Amino acid sequence: QVQVVESGGGFVQAGGSLRLSCAASGSTLRINSFAWYRQAQGNQRELVAHIMNYGGSTDYADSVKGRFTISRDYAKNTVYLQMNSLKPEDTAVYYCNAAVTVLTTSEYRELWGQGTLVTVSS
Repeated sequence: QVQVVESGGGFVQAGGSLRLSCAASGSTLRINSFAWYRQAQGNQRELVAHIMNYGGSTDYADSVKGRFTISRDYAKNTVYLQMNSLKPEDTAVYYCNAAVTVLTTSEYRELWGQGTLVTVSS
């Protein structure tokens, strides 16, 4: 079964830190990239950070640059989002996304996690 599973959300005061993790599983996958998205109540889902699995190049939303860091463990098919200097406006459900190729069919798919809630109090 192919899936991504997130962990690490929670409640933190402004200025604090949290680390999110996301593991992708599936023996017939090649993971091309990972990304973290977030969706605050009443808002559209937005891209927070993106990382290429090969080479590790990264991209960030302007609102999180200098505060959030995306990284991956290539061997474990796992991606992390280290969030520092959190602000109340970072409160949202955070979703992991994995862009994969199914090796047996060469099919391109995007996998989504179930989401993890991050709440930052002022």
